[in-house]
Amino acid sequence: MKEKRLVLSNGQSFSGYGFGADRQTVCNIAFNTSVVGYQEIISDPSNCDQIVVMTYPTIGNYGINDEDFESRIISVGGLVVREYCTTPSNFRYTKTIAEIMEENNIPGIYGVDTRAITRALRDGGVMRAAIVDADMSIEDALALIESTPVTKNVVAKVSCRKRWYSRTPNHKYDVVVVDCGVKRTIIDELNRRGCNVVIVPYNTPIDEIRAFNPHGIFISNGPGSPADLPEVVELIKTLRGELPIMGISLGHLLVGLAYGATVDQVKNGNRASARPIRNTITNRIEMTGMSMEYTIASDVESKTALTITHTNVLDGSVVGVECRKDKVFSVQYHPEGAPGATNDSAYLFDKFIKLMEDNKNA
Repeated sequence: MKEKRLVLSNGQSFSGYGFGADRQTVCNIAFNTSVVGYQEIISDPSNCDQIVVMTYPTIGNYGINDEDFESRIISVGGLVVREYCTTPSNFRYTKTIAEIMEENNIPGIYGVDTRAITRALRDGGVMRAAIVDADMSIEDALALIESTPVTKNVVAKVSCRKRWYSRTPNHKYDVVVVDCGVKRTIIDELNRRGCNVVIVPYNTPIDEIRAFNPHGIFISNGPGSPADLPEVVELIKTLRGELPIMGISLGHLLVGLAYGATVDQVKNGNRASARPIRNTITNRIEMTGMSMEYTIASDVESKTALTITHTNVLDGSVVGVECRKDKVFSVQYHPEGAPGATNDSAYLFDKFIKLMEDNKNA
């Protein structure tokens, strides 16, 4: 067990032991309160170049299997856990979490006080951090953090390089997914509803997208700031009113920018598998997954043509908007994720299907 150190940009240091890849890393750091789903978290492109702190104390107890990846590219920047399990117990498991991290050059640290780290991030807000060898001084680690540039346009690292297809035998609709870091489960939801899907790079020209003759456009989730993707904002501006558009997570923020909304970075993001969301139209509470670094400002209705459809129960932030006239809607959270026995927000995919059907028949 090699001794390691986690150093936050505020100068706090936490000593532990390394697992996964034996290398140092510098990234933004965030905590995630999910009890299960660590395989989905490390393979979610939205966590690219993020050191993720898991608040649940034991990680890795059911191993890694071949079916539950959100992406085949494991792009998380690092993993911080209180304890990781070296002997998983699950009939589906094929690898340990340490093995998959080592294969993908992802460093981790365990044996640290994840509660103290979470409190530091909760109170201090957005920070950067370094996982380094224990013999590196805190001063040198802070200098390393300061000298390491923040990655711009992280989406370019996780978006597909060329288009690919996911088809279904009960084909009714054709959908273009603009890949800002799309999760596999989103494509599955569209296939399940009769959509043949073509997934294209985030910077695909608008004329190429029109050439597919799609019934609808889906703007995916992804990492980083929406301000780094002016080409996607322009795509939404051009195609709104022409084709139904649905956005999720980063796609939601890009919809907001396309309509002139203000997008702000939150002090400490919402990252969890179960967050209460209020549907402002039905007043119904939905439990859903959330991964949020930025938010659409609460004055969106007074400044744009968008209407608020969903809010976060915990802090009142805007997590859903729509423009009915343009057949455009988006949500900050993940309706493809089911934190319990039922998926409270899957109806949003059905809403997208209805918009495409109505547009076909118009």
